[in-house]
Amino acid sequence: MTALSPAHRLAGHIERLLGEGPFHQSGGWTHMGAVICDASYHARCKYEATLRPRLLQLQADWPDARTVRGFKARLAVEDLAVAMNFRDQRKAATAHATTELLAADGVDTRDELHAWLAHQANRAALRTVKGVGPKSIDYIGNLVGRSQVAVDVHLRAFATEAGVPSLPYERLRAVYEQAAALLGHEPGGLEHAVWRYQSGAV
Repeated sequence: MTALSPAHRLAGHIERLLGEGPFHQSGGWTHMGAVICDASYHARCKYEATLRPRLLQLQADWPDARTVRGFKARLAVEDLAVAMNFRDQRKAATAHATTELLAADGVDTRDELHAWLAHQANRAALRTVKGVGPKSIDYIGNLVGRSQVAVDVHLRAFATEAGVPSLPYERLRAVYEQAAALLGHEPGGLEHAVWRYQSGAV
């Protein structure tokens, strides 16, 4: 009897626990200040209870930060730690550095960031920002409407429960993408469904 591939193991586990879908991707943000702060602050954070309310408040308080240029102008005169009510200076520094990089490359809107992320050289440039890893880049893509798999601790735990061996980031992401193809789902929608299930957000 042929052993199941990791993707088939994962696909079977998804069907057993989550059903056949459809699985809808998170809507993300159109406000670039929220996109940058979501990407910079989300790690090791209780998203629904802690981060999402702060991002909604940021949108309300800084409507002019809808573009990267507008967000950069706000950062020049206001304290992001106060605006986000987060005292983590490392995360604030990541948000500042990400903003500077995007502004320097002429990226101003959600649609422009969506297109910019299609180029490997740009993704590599984003990796040079301290605090930004491969997962953060895939996550940012989902925040602006790309359909990607951002493998975090929840997706790793779900894959382990499915019998998928521990794999490096890129390989496990590929297993999720293959499972999505087997099941006929968009990668981003499948990722969001697994994340919600595993994090207890359902």
